Amino acid sequence: MAVTRLEIHQRQPYANKQSFGNTGTYEQIFATAYFNVDPNTQDNSQITDIELADTDSDGLVSFSADVCILKPMDISKGNNTLYVDVPNRGRDRSLNLLNSSDSDQLSNPGNGFLMKQGYTIAWCGWQHDVPNNKHLMKLYGPTADVSGKIAITIQTNAMSYVEQLSERGHEPYPTTDTSDHNATLTVREHDESEPSIIPRAEWDFGIIDRGNVTADDRHIYLKQGFHPGKIYQVIYTTSKPPISGLGLLATRDFVSFLRYSDSPSGNPCPDYLEKAIGFGQSQSGRFLRTLLYLGLNSDEENRIIFDGIIAHVAGARRGEFNQRFSQPSTAVKHSKSNLFPFTDIIATHPSTNVSDCLLSRQTVKGNVPRIFLMNSACEYWWAHASLTHTDLTGTQDVEPSNNVRIYNYAGTQHASGTFPATDRDANGAIGQQLFNWIDYRPALRASLLNLHMWIEREIEPPPSQIGRISENTLDSLESIRDTFEQIPTVNFPEHLKRISDMSFNPQGQPAENLPSDVGSPYPIRVPSVDQDGNEIPGIRLPDIMVPLGTHTGWNIRHADTGGSGQVMGTTGSTIPFCTTKSQRANTGDPRKSIEERYSSIEDYISKVRSSCEKLINDRFLITEDIAPILQGAKTRFESLINRS
Repeated sequence: MAVTRLEIHQRQPYANKQSFGNTGTYEQIFATAYFNVDPNTQDNSQITDIELADTDSDGLVSFSADVCILKPMDISKGNNTLYVDVPNRGRDRSLNLLNSSDSDQLSNPGNGFLMKQGYTIAWCGWQHDVPNNKHLMKLYGPTADVSGKIAITIQTNAMSYVEQLSERGHEPYPTTDTSDHNATLTVREHDESEPSIIPRAEWDFGIIDRGNVTADDRHIYLKQGFHPGKIYQVIYTTSKPPISGLGLLATRDFVSFLRYSDSPSGNPCPDYLEKAIGFGQSQSGRFLRTLLYLGLNSDEENRIIFDGIIAHVAGARRGEFNQRFSQPSTAVKHSKSNLFPFTDIIATHPSTNVSDCLLSRQTVKGNVPRIFLMNSACEYWWAHASLTHTDLTGTQDVEPSNNVRIYNYAGTQHASGTFPATDRDANGAIGQQLFNWIDYRPALRASLLNLHMWIEREIEPPPSQIGRISENTLDSLESIRDTFEQIPTVNFPEHLKRISDMSFNPQGQPAENLPSDVGSPYPIRVPSVDQDGNEIPGIRLPDIMVPLGTHTGWNIRHADTGGSGQVMGTTGSTIPFCTTKSQRANTGDPRKSIEERYSSIEDYISKVRSSCEKLINDRFLITEDIAPILQGAKTRFESLINRS
């Protein structure tokens, strides 16, 4: 067993001994898991630079990770299933997404959904560069004694003069030489424009200390300042990269430890976990796609790790989770995050003639899990989600395999929306439109139950809900442009973050040169829309079936934050309808007003209730979510009717 020891730091009743339905109370365990792995096994040798790690007297590589476990106090009342929430940048996401908690803190159980279902819930840190913070879970492992170049992308929402050499405040890769004259800094207006070189004399590796620029190996100073919206890239030499792929082994081996080890080994969950489900959102969803691609859903004794996997809002991407100088949190376009293959069905790359699929290695080994690939509308506009179910020409559908379902939450954004809607985020970014307010979390709860019934009782889940070229429900961008350009105040996206083919070496692997040689962009297909601009295919939640506005998976950066015409990363839009027919006539809005659609609030709520009942019948909602959905709909209707 690769887990050699579990050092428990804290073990206590969870949430002040709150009782969760029939399951009762939970306990919470904070611990450090210690691992030893053989770098020479076939699976482990896939980990980049593992052969460069220091080893112990037995030739094993050692590392550790922060872990947390929530388990029923009375395991007989649990459902005998391990639910693993793969941390997103060191944070839990499931208590917010599945439990509708209003906090990222593990201490907040939200509505208790996962606990009421009886899951044992676990987290294992896997990311080496998350900041040292008691609320974050990370991986602690060896480094490789090598040097090389790294590219860091910087885009700000306000003027600044000093930026850290990392994304999202993560631990940076320090430069080996603050006076390095071979380092380069470029700037471009948007992703598709040509970069301009900023002269080396105009910038330094440094910080501003009491009005003076002081050398610093973890920051970059630009004399003229980093202008908001512009895209900067600095390429420099760094050294001793952490062996990031060990995070994949940590996840594999920790789940194996909880599932299969006994009590004398220190397992706090011995002998009762019969199934395991892995959940990942965004970055951690891409992490699970990577784990599958490497065939790591089997432990060292070839036992299954996850019976079911939910890769939520991951699009067609994987990630920098197993590369030298990896940046696990990067979201840039030209990255090894965005490499072929994309589908779970074998496809052939037109440039290399290499045939591959997401599940090729795992299929050979066995232990292929049941998989839900779930995306918002945003992933079709920003992360090429269509490539999970089309060929690389964008002209033919590719149906998923029998053990895979693909679901599009129509008209939603990357993160579940909130109301009242705002047009700015915590990082200072401002959109031209209000942020998308659709809360898709009720549909997530139903999806988890569908997956659980599939792996536990062989009850087939609903069929995939996606746009299809053959059904004219998966369109080109240009075919829907006119619908949006007719809506007052709406600007159609001009500069999308397109995933492009990258240069490959003779072995069919991406070349290591920086900046990367980039080929043609992969085709983008997006869900078709109705006359209001709302998406037609996918799981259509009440906000789409009974709309009060147009909801999209994209938003445009506001001029005040620069980058005019650029899409705002992962943020969608809500463009409310006019309240009255006369207002609509005055603005030239082609969309029917609220008063033209609904005779009264009672009429509107009745239609929302009917849409909920249809979704429940189709197994995309659960009954207990009807009441909060109706209350939210009432609040939004009243707010729009009463606006000035």
